[in-house]
Amino acid sequence: MTRYRSALLFAGLAALWGASFPAIEVGLESFPPVLFAAARYDLAAVVLLAYAVVAAERWRPTRADAGALLAGGIFLIAGNSLLFLGQQYTTGSLASVIYSLIPLLTTAFAWALLAEESNSLLGLVGILVGLAGVVVIARPDPGNLLAAGVVGKALVALAAVSVALGSVLIRRWESTLPDSAFTAWAMVIGAGILHVGSLAAGESLAAVQFDPAGLVALTYIAVFATAVAFVIYFFLLGAYGPLETNLVSYAVPVVATLLGWALLGETITVWTGVGFLLILGGFVLLKRRELRAELRRARTQRA
Repeated sequence: MTRYRSALLFAGLAALWGASFPAIEVGLESFPPVLFAAARYDLAAVVLLAYAVVAAERWRPTRADAGALLAGGIFLIAGNSLLFLGQQYTTGSLASVIYSLIPLLTTAFAWALLAEESNSLLGLVGILVGLAGVVVIARPDPGNLLAAGVVGKALVALAAVSVALGSVLIRRWESTLPDSAFTAWAMVIGAGILHVGSLAAGESLAAVQFDPAGLVALTYIAVFATAVAFVIYFFLLGAYGPLETNLVSYAVPVVATLLGWALLGETITVWTGVGFLLILGGFVLLKRRELRAELRRARTQRA
């Protein structure tokens, strides 16, 4: 694979995921939030499972895959619905910045749960710096901690925590399924949990407004930002590994912010920019050794 092809795929993945945040905002005008998240994974699971049947060496799960699939379904998929709940009260651009905590939180959970991971004082400082970035973005008022905007940002942060924890639990329990098949079955489990949650929350199809904008948003998020994006993600993951591939998390907020400004008239504040830089800085402190190794490898390849 050439670097040019990889760069195009990286940019495409950032664009697909970045555009999902304003698309969620649009879709929430038509769908109740938990039902919206469930429908997203219903459609994405069908597309990915069809792809896995055709392209994967094995697509049927076994009992040995159960632990990882449950972790993926509960934390990666169902837990991600907190993003939809949170975006009822905050903008997609702000949500995308907070969501960029995921690589940092993933490393923090790996320290706690995976024996092969090690930590350092500077790494712990990096985690604290990244978390400080979220506080700067949220800027909670001590006298009104339950304000809608604060609650919305907290829900997005909890979604990031859930996804990061799910990623580490999947590594701990592992699965023998190919990535596409694993993701499809995790989506089936997660979507089932979300449908139960939607019913428990009193949501119903009667509340859905089947207008063109909402249907386009759902189709985009399910097919392109989920199914197609995951195929690209796994392709890059196999070629370059998790560190380099997951740097896309820091390109996504740029795309989401630009699209939110251009399409929805959103504005970005100085505090959001400062918070994003703190999150990025925390990640750099945390993964400084790996980043230096990647830079040396890149220089060696160019030479």
